[in-house]
Amino acid sequence: MVERMMERLKVLVVDDNPHMVNIVKTILRGFGVKNLIDLRDPNEAFNAFRAATIDIVITDYAMEPVTGCDFTRLVRTAPSSPNHYVPIIMLSAYSERSNVEAARDAGVTEFCSKPVTATELYRKVQAVINTPRPFIRTQGYFGPDRRRRRIDGYVGQERREALFGPKTAADPPSPEKAVAGAG
Repeated sequence: MVERMMERLKVLVVDDNPHMVNIVKTILRGFGVKNLIDLRDPNEAFNAFRAATIDIVITDYAMEPVTGCDFTRLVRTAPSSPNHYVPIIMLSAYSERSNVEAARDAGVTEFCSKPVTATELYRKVQAVINTPRPFIRTQGYFGPDRRRRRIDGYVGQERREALFGPKTAADPPSPEKAVAGAG
């Protein structure tokens, strides 16, 4: 069943290093992914993202002229983005805490350090499919909930609700309804 699910996925790979693109594509094909779009330029990738129904984006952190964080912010917040909720997995050799936090704060769903292994990439792909995180909108952030840890039995007001008020009908729909074809 997992293989059939992987066959249906359409994955956009964005990396300015052609060798890394080939590695990622080879790994994804090994999982059974057949529908791959790969682009080296983040601006071209955003145009491709707008033109096709993409289920998962895998992007590099350090690219020119647009970084992976900038590309992620574009996908998450641009009015012309067709799916602000698409899962985004970022790959990077720059895995220092500050870079991981920058990626998280840009709206990345998962972060994977290079050199990437098939096992680790598979874990990240499975995570975005099987356990999608709720999305949060604040004045300075839109993306997956950055909190990984849940406190069972928590009693009290949610911190964001205390700061920004309760969720309203104007808030975006849940990612489960917005991510097309990933399930």
